[in-house]
Amino acid sequence: MTTRALVITSSILAENGQSNALANRFIEQANARDGIDVTQRDVVKNTLPHLDISELGAWQVAAAERSAEQHKLAAHSETLLAELRTNDVLVIAVPMYNLGIPSQLKAWFDRVLRAGETFRYTENGPQGLVEGKRAIILAARGGQYVGTEMDSQTPHLKAMLGLMGIKDTLVVYAEGLNMGEQHRDAALKEAFQAIDQLVEGL
Repeated sequence: MTTRALVITSSILAENGQSNALANRFIEQANARDGIDVTQRDVVKNTLPHLDISELGAWQVAAAERSAEQHKLAAHSETLLAELRTNDVLVIAVPMYNLGIPSQLKAWFDRVLRAGETFRYTENGPQGLVEGKRAIILAARGGQYVGTEMDSQTPHLKAMLGLMGIKDTLVVYAEGLNMGEQHRDAALKEAFQAIDQLVEGL
């Protein structure tokens, strides 16, 4: 049985991005094993515009009634939703920018977090509609934030995934990457080892 993994990268530093290094480690290890099919999406190379009222409005129009422009706008979300649904594991490689996630990654979430598509509102609150999937967050940070009030990134990502119904989420941290070469090398080594173990378990 093949496990399908969707890897989302969001570093503006391209090949110099440490979160991309974590993603590449995952991809290399996955490609070296049988039974894992990897799809990559770089939301920086393939930048999405900020969500606006025109695109939001296009979602509300039945496909058969959309104008050519509305079809084009709706395609952003529909392509990403199809990609999400056809994969079993969502791998999000994310740097920390100003205590949050890159705006490019937020634009991706804005297209896949859709009422009626990935969650719905009920009398008891929102209910996720994306079932049977797991998520792996590969987090690269210049400083050390895990377990502190300044780590607003982790709960934000888990909350957005949870809204869709993805509750099985693991996080691999590589922290202190700007705190000296020795510290960086040790943090990356530990993160790579954790990624290797995760891939073995897929």
